[in-house]
Amino acid sequence: MPDFKLSYLHWLWRLPLLLFLLIVLLLLIFRVAPLPSSSFMLQQSMARIFDETVPQVRHQWVSMEQIPPEVALAAIAAEDQLFPEHWGIDRGATERAIQAALDGESSGGGSTITQQVAKNLFLWGGRSYLRKGLEWGLAVLIETLWSKERILEVYLNIAQFSEADYGVGAASEFLFKKPVARLSEQDAALLAAVLPLPEVYSVVKPSKYIQKRQRFILRQMRQLGGVAYLEQL
Repeated sequence: MPDFKLSYLHWLWRLPLLLFLLIVLLLLIFRVAPLPSSSFMLQQSMARIFDETVPQVRHQWVSMEQIPPEVALAAIAAEDQLFPEHWGIDRGATERAIQAALDGESSGGGSTITQQVAKNLFLWGGRSYLRKGLEWGLAVLIETLWSKERILEVYLNIAQFSEADYGVGAASEFLFKKPVARLSEQDAALLAAVLPLPEVYSVVKPSKYIQKRQRFILRQMRQLGGVAYLEQL
């Protein structure tokens, strides 16, 4: 019995290291290879097995060359205007979110595009200090192993734009009924406008709030200097 316990402990401490090495391997593979899915997509697909009312995941990978630069710019303008500058974590926004949590207030916000990639790719929804801590660590690791262009490409391919549609490929085909290459500046801003709550907000039937947010994002895109802003990546 003691020998078994020692053997168990001998392997137990290695599990976090093996998990870390597995994540590094996956990130190295997907630094160039298209991602077939994400943690969020897999979770939804699993939920559908037990509940047919859960929408079936729709996802199509499209390369950055196929995505209009306005779509990338709209995502940055809406979600993370410091994306070209930070190393995965927006320190100021994170500090404000932590302080809000300590004060017992809403701790939403503060997530960079890189953090959202980390969460969508490897983690789960909801709020917890454990998940947030893992998200921070994974974001720094992703920034170390991937270029900014790759992070943005993956984000645009795994972000959720409706209850069923993940990535701009599926969103373009099923929500706008046209190829990705034909997405306009207005389409790009509308997609970015629903990103906070794609399960609630609709691209097909945008509410007045979403239309207002779309106009705000369009203004932000112009204030950033248009698609020339992407040259900083």
